[in-house]
Amino acid sequence: MTDEEIDHLLEKLDLAQKVRLLTGASNWRTHAEPAVGLRPLAFSDGPAGVRGDAWDERDTSLVLPSPTAVGAAWDDELATALGALLAAEARRKSIDVLLAPTLNLHRSPLGGRHFECFSEDPLLTGRIGAALIRGIQSGGVAATPKHFVANDSETDRLTVDVQVDERTLREVYLAPFEAAVEAGTWAVMSSYNQVNGVTMAAGPLLRRPLKSEWGFAGPVVSDWGAVRSLLDTARSAQDLAMGGPDSPWSAGLLDAAAKGLVPPEAVDDKVRRLLRLADRVGALAPGRNEPPLVWHPVSAPSDQRALLRRAVAAGSVLLRNEGELLPLDPAALRSVAVIGPHATAVRIQGGGSAEVFPESVVSPLEGIVHALRDTAEVIHTPGLPAGRLPRPLERSVVRDPRDGEPGVLVRLLDEAGGELHAEHRLSGRIVEPALVPPGSRTVEIRALLRPDESGSWTFAVGGWGLISLSVAGETLLTGTFPLDTDDPTRVHVAPPYRCASAELTAGDEVEVVARRRLDPGSGVATILAAARPAGDAAQALAAATAAARAADVAVVVVGTTEESESEGRDRETLALPDGQDELIRAVVEANERTVVIVNSGGPVLLPEAVPAPALLLAWFPGQEAGHGLADVLFGRAEPGGRLPTTWPAAQRDVPVLRTEPEQGRLSYREGPHIGYAAWLRAGTPPAHWFGHGLGYTSWSYESMETPAAVAEGNGFEVRVTLRNTGRRRGREVVQLYLARPDSAVERPMRWLVGYAAVRAEPGEEAVAVVHVPARALAHWSAERHRWESEPGEFLLLGGRSAGDLPLTGVVTASAPLPLSPGATTESALL
Repeated sequence: MTDEEIDHLLEKLDLAQKVRLLTGASNWRTHAEPAVGLRPLAFSDGPAGVRGDAWDERDTSLVLPSPTAVGAAWDDELATALGALLAAEARRKSIDVLLAPTLNLHRSPLGGRHFECFSEDPLLTGRIGAALIRGIQSGGVAATPKHFVANDSETDRLTVDVQVDERTLREVYLAPFEAAVEAGTWAVMSSYNQVNGVTMAAGPLLRRPLKSEWGFAGPVVSDWGAVRSLLDTARSAQDLAMGGPDSPWSAGLLDAAAKGLVPPEAVDDKVRRLLRLADRVGALAPGRNEPPLVWHPVSAPSDQRALLRRAVAAGSVLLRNEGELLPLDPAALRSVAVIGPHATAVRIQGGGSAEVFPESVVSPLEGIVHALRDTAEVIHTPGLPAGRLPRPLERSVVRDPRDGEPGVLVRLLDEAGGELHAEHRLSGRIVEPALVPPGSRTVEIRALLRPDESGSWTFAVGGWGLISLSVAGETLLTGTFPLDTDDPTRVHVAPPYRCASAELTAGDEVEVVARRRLDPGSGVATILAAARPAGDAAQALAAATAAARAADVAVVVVGTTEESESEGRDRETLALPDGQDELIRAVVEANERTVVIVNSGGPVLLPEAVPAPALLLAWFPGQEAGHGLADVLFGRAEPGGRLPTTWPAAQRDVPVLRTEPEQGRLSYREGPHIGYAAWLRAGTPPAHWFGHGLGYTSWSYESMETPAAVAEGNGFEVRVTLRNTGRRRGREVVQLYLARPDSAVERPMRWLVGYAAVRAEPGEEAVAVVHVPARALAHWSAERHRWESEPGEFLLLGGRSAGDLPLTGVVTASAPLPLSPGATTESALL
């Protein structure tokens, strides 16, 4: 639809109709407007899967590897394919707008939501994000890169004032969003936080550079509840206040606009952008209009699972492989010990608003057992006692007292306790009932639990307000717990637990009942959870040690928990929780052929005294975790990942660590020196550099061809010749960095400017052609508010990581060229 046609639709609307469109009709949908043939737009969270517009575990979704794992693949084509798969899922669930990708950066390894972000580097984040956007929008679904901007940690995320200088903003934190606009994103999400004293929903950055300089033509969608005031946000370039139906705009925008306090052209521009988005997703026609697909995703379920399985291997990073322990030869194995609680309870995704419900999950244990069927004996022992923290009741341990089916009974009750609605659910975690009838005053979760162990069980109810809990007819807990936060994730997704204990006897079934009054403003999420009696730690460790000693190979799967790594809070420590360090030491000492698999969204610290011979980073690998990891372990696939974030050896060494604001402000005083740039400036080597990752072959870097001079405003190509010197076909990610030791302006010691992957057979030569954009040679002038270039020699470094760059060259930039403010020409950005 042309701009003229959109303007014609706009003319059909009066002020009240226009303003009504600018706040959500519900939490996940916008208003319809029959006068212009507009149906509601449906939104969904979606970085690692498309949940849909309801929190219901019965409505399952494909679960992709976490964005950090996708970033670790350094593979634009794979990201595009995964984006197209997300689009197919969105279309299946009648979703128009996907709230992804997350383009914030891994500024500090303590960031609690890093599993949703791609990397610590703006170029890598921008390229992978742009590739994912192209895939999503090829299916007629809008991508919504988020959270614009500098929303790189979770502590006080609703109110924190990020203090960051103009140059750092442009060169680091805004850069991935600029790449997203260049890729043609149809929407952008503004963040909760402030930047330099102004909340982002009212911030000037939405207008310049986002709309005026970069030419972004779509709507700016607020993060849910981020529009918290009226006039400053309505006068800004913020376009849509979500969710709905309540917001300062729904309450007061019509009156303010009618009085001239908000210019009519501002309202028109917001509505025009929303109509443009609606046209792009096919919402401006009767029924659901299917836009033409540019890229056709796999559609058969088996092909979808195959893509997810391939993505697990592609993002897995082999950090260490002493003595070429990996890949394992199944024919040479008689027994394998699989150890660790994460071997069965693998974390396939991060916690928080982006969670989805998989139909099935392949655990690492299941993947290994399947790979070694009829070949070797596989023995599993957790190595640690059962966790003491309650987990939502699962259908494997409880049944509905009404129909006897696995799961729980959920009821909505009126003021007198009468039943208004009842439904069978598969889990004790009820983020929202399927129906909340008018007059509902209480939500109840009821289940029959047959304990498999005798002892003290811990029960918990998650939620706010008046709560009660009974077990076997005995009231264990009652009390009122007032809401003490306005963080939507804490209120609506992951409320705190209220705990009590009960002595149970194995085999004796008991009824567990949780009730929570639906007080205004307390959300609807209610959780019924339980934890088995605490086990014997020494006994569990002894069993793991014995299993490892008796096996040909030991595989230990360790990782973070929802308590240590999740949306809504930053991490306090990079150490592994729950005695996992001791477990690793004991198993490695018992068996020198030990593989440690790390199941986390971000960096963790590992025991230094007894290093594991093989160390494989799995991230949060999605639903096909076990099959993909088994492919890597047994050599059916190469670990294709390279670190998207520098991994420290000790927390004290991390040069940029702080995530906690001081008096409401978080200063990015390090400027552009984050990630590997900060490590280089600090002079302390990390455990593993950004870009590091081993494959199952070896490579020699032989030569690098680069132009002697580069004309102003132009990018250039570099040809890197390397050879596969190993015994297997392999893939290598060639990385290029620039340095300017004698620069007149402050710069990082080196910065990533391009990468390309090559594949080659043993002994074969390969040439990687890496395109370096003109922007790589430029810097942002805060004095003149524009991109400028510095003439002279730049040092070009090529190799396999930020800390391993054997090839060097020199390229000379010609005389200064000011790039126009926010230049978005292909030569400047690509």
